[in-house]
Amino acid sequence: MKRRFHGLSETSRAASDELPDGVFVVRVEKAQYRWQAQKPYYLLRFSILEPKQFSSRTMTGRVYCTPKALWKLSWFLRDFGYDTELLGQDEIDDKRLVGLKGAVKISHVTQNGTSLLNLDAFAPAGQWEGSSTAAVSNRSGSEVA
Repeated sequence: MKRRFHGLSETSRAASDELPDGVFVVRVEKAQYRWQAQKPYYLLRFSILEPKQFSSRTMTGRVYCTPKALWKLSWFLRDFGYDTELLGQDEIDDKRLVGLKGAVKISHVTQNGTSLLNLDAFAPAGQWEGSSTAAVSNRSGSEVA
């Protein structure tokens, strides 16, 4: 028996149409803590605000919460404008992460045959908003304005 699913072929094209490496201004759309015995992490879904050609897209990444990775979690929270009082009390309120804005530098890596998105660096959104110089590099290393 054959079944037809309209739009099925478009999903495979969308998977191969990944974002290029580079810097994006984003807003946190969803934050979810995931506990794993060896590597707990926050799963973050971002909507892209800039560059404008990617503004209809979203991306998902992880920020780990292991003792060795707390520096990166703190960097993310500080640059995205998380409540400093809660941060000073070592508390993260998942609901207060939603809506935070900032800049994130991403890269892609292939591990065990799976393409993964790395969140390499963070910056306050004010440093990037309205900047026409925020460049995004494609896979070959050239830059796209």
